[in-house]
Amino acid sequence: MYAEHYNLSGRPFQLSPDHRFFYRSRSHNKALAYLSFGLNEREGFIVITGDVGAGKTTLVGHLMSQINREHYVSANVVTTQLEADDALRMVASAFGIDFEERNKATLLRRIERFLLDQHELGKHVLLVVDEAQNMSPSALEELRMLSNFQADGKSLIQCFLLGQPQFRAIMAHPAMEQLRQRVIASCHLEPMDVEETRSYIEHRLRMVGWDNNPVFTDDAFDMIQVHSGGVPRRINTLCGRLLLYGSLENLDEIDGDVVFEVVSELADEGTQHSSTAIPETDFEEIMLPSGRIVKGLTESMPSGPWPSVQSYSDALSSLDRRVSRLKKVG
Repeated sequence: MYAEHYNLSGRPFQLSPDHRFFYRSRSHNKALAYLSFGLNEREGFIVITGDVGAGKTTLVGHLMSQINREHYVSANVVTTQLEADDALRMVASAFGIDFEERNKATLLRRIERFLLDQHELGKHVLLVVDEAQNMSPSALEELRMLSNFQADGKSLIQCFLLGQPQFRAIMAHPAMEQLRQRVIASCHLEPMDVEETRSYIEHRLRMVGWDNNPVFTDDAFDMIQVHSGGVPRRINTLCGRLLLYGSLENLDEIDGDVVFEVVSELADEGTQHSSTAIPETDFEEIMLPSGRIVKGLTESMPSGPWPSVQSYSDALSSLDRRVSRLKKVG
């Protein structure tokens, strides 16, 4: 709906990971460098952690879109609560290896044979494990054991472990010492600050032909970062709803008041309890990165110098715009 209203070629804020929209924040750029380094080394484990919706899957998807598929055989798996035997069957299934009614020793031999066959073809085998925090220590140990399969002094399989922040605590456990010794790089995806949040939003909009319609004001970007925490998927949730609201209200500008209105709607709907939701915020008092404190739909000034006449003029202009919108609705 909003894509047609704003003449966009598609929806820029879909919740499903899409590597075409990959944005290089400082944190994501660092993680991408670590992953690229790991691929060049062709051995060991690389651990990437981040909050739900931080962009781990999109990051790896972007990397995989850049490599020469003729030289790699890769598989992506999303784990649930896996034990040791389940881990081996998961790996076999991901690479299309027959594992029906076979004992562990036979399964290991078939996996090793597959890895050797790929090596002889000049292909590097890469396993990407998402939601790695769901794996038991014994399952992680089985993955480590697979890295013992070697040829020409190099491991026949490499593994990227993607997990939520608690995976860092799991890896720090003394029982994980042997696995930690196989980790050649580790990176945590940090939330984006205000500047990165703005660049991220504009990047995704430009990918679908955005021509500054609607215009996002500075205070809108400030409030989007505050309410999303700088987490990409939360930003997508909020911005998708902002564009929908703007199209329904026929707006050509998204300002802080519009953001507050949409955040309030999301809170009323209870969506703050989902993994993609805007975190619940005390609307009584919110400090924006610019230093302003928002209370409800009014603003009180921060401590320090008195505001300029221009500040009052800007506030009155914002109020006029809100009144005009209300008149249109009425």
